[in-house]
Amino acid sequence: MFGIYLKRELSRRKKAALVIALGLALGIALVITVDSVSAGMQQAQGKVLKSLYGLGTDMTVTKARPAATDSSSGRPKFDFDAKSDSSTKQSSDRVMTQGGQSLKSSLVTRVAAQKGVSSAVGALTLNVTKVDGSFTRGTAKSSASGSSGGQQGGPGGGQGSGSGRPQVQGGGASFDVNSYSVAGVDVAHQGLGPLATSKITTGRTFSASQTDAKVAVLAASYAKENKKKVGGTLTISGTAYTVIGIATPDSGESTTDVYLPLKQAQSLGDAKDEVTTIYVEATDSQRIDAVKAAVQKNIPGTTVTTSADLASTVSGSLSTASDLAAGVGKWLSVAVLVAAFLVAALLTSSAVSRRVREFGTLKALGWPSRRVTRQVVGESVVNGLLGGALGIALGLGAAYAVTAISPTLTAQLGSGGGGGPAGGPGGGGPGRQTAANTMEIALSAPVSVTTVALAAGLAVAGGLVAGAMGGWRASRMRPADALRSVA
Repeated sequence: MFGIYLKRELSRRKKAALVIALGLALGIALVITVDSVSAGMQQAQGKVLKSLYGLGTDMTVTKARPAATDSSSGRPKFDFDAKSDSSTKQSSDRVMTQGGQSLKSSLVTRVAAQKGVSSAVGALTLNVTKVDGSFTRGTAKSSASGSSGGQQGGPGGGQGSGSGRPQVQGGGASFDVNSYSVAGVDVAHQGLGPLATSKITTGRTFSASQTDAKVAVLAASYAKENKKKVGGTLTISGTAYTVIGIATPDSGESTTDVYLPLKQAQSLGDAKDEVTTIYVEATDSQRIDAVKAAVQKNIPGTTVTTSADLASTVSGSLSTASDLAAGVGKWLSVAVLVAAFLVAALLTSSAVSRRVREFGTLKALGWPSRRVTRQVVGESVVNGLLGGALGIALGLGAAYAVTAISPTLTAQLGSGGGGGPAGGPGGGGPGRQTAANTMEIALSAPVSVTTVALAAGLAVAGGLVAGAMGGWRASRMRPADALRSVA
């Protein structure tokens, strides 16, 4: 009886039901759209952070470099033999640790032993400045005398430009300066650290036995620029390394040019048993702040940087859009949803007031107030479910449109030369550049099952809110009201 009456009443009031359903649908569609775009923003930010950190990295441990003194400015020095002839090409490499102050390799074990730490891996970042070129020796020539011999050097006579004094002509120097970054990788734990954000597209990566082998993996951009291929060699400070692989970053440009086994990098940088960055993976992503506090307490003097700390250094349109989606977008969706609920409730209440004769007659026939209320609530819930279905369809359509268009957002990473979080955690990991690095990220709008479930819940909630108000009003009607309306 309830179902039959419910179906008949909804059929009679199709327009009213459709208006209520559309109002709820718009609010629900906006919630789905904003939620899916926000999820896309988080994914985009995750890609940016992975390009700096390393896949699976939750935090990094570094140590700020002390202020340089006059006696140790940290500037590279180059010495050349200026007497070499023009046929001799000279070359000199200067290798320096980059980023923060070096840490003892033993600290990696201490960090890994902290409560809440799943694994820890050390890495050493170097900067190589290569200067090569040649000197050209000048030629000494004597010009012809421009005055008579008696006058040359005589009293009152000056020595002119043509005095026969030898002059050096020609000569000079031509040198090229090239700078690139090198990351020492723990080959036994490549899933965490500077190489984790790239995939090998040509050749292969390091094997577990190559802990001290003279082999190298090059970033794709560096290999292309310097015309390096797998099987070729790369010489650094007189040591030749065989190129075994070319790595392409998962997103954006690589911030490291050359990857070497950690021991080889330590030998190059004269930093035996030292690292510049410790990459840390937590056992539980929800306890990252607690792990950070434990590391700072038990290992004083270090700087612990989490992905949340690093996210604050990302600027550009990605950051602006993310702030808008998290702030204005969510508040706007909440406001529209509340307005949709109120409109549905008011329309339902208004419809009940126009059904005085109907409900009064039903009560005169013996329907109790709770049955009348149940009837109104049932109609409202059906309207809510209909609005939820429409809202989910509209929301999915909007999310699909955003994903199909894939608007490009830019993320600018602050410069990282000073040991701060800008440009990378603590300024000690790979990719610390003197200039800002800009990445382009294509935005998508993924819709999760949780979002769809939330939309369904909102649809039912909207129907219940509208039904509660209309049912309360219907329950207050008396049979006498129906008689008065007939009169």
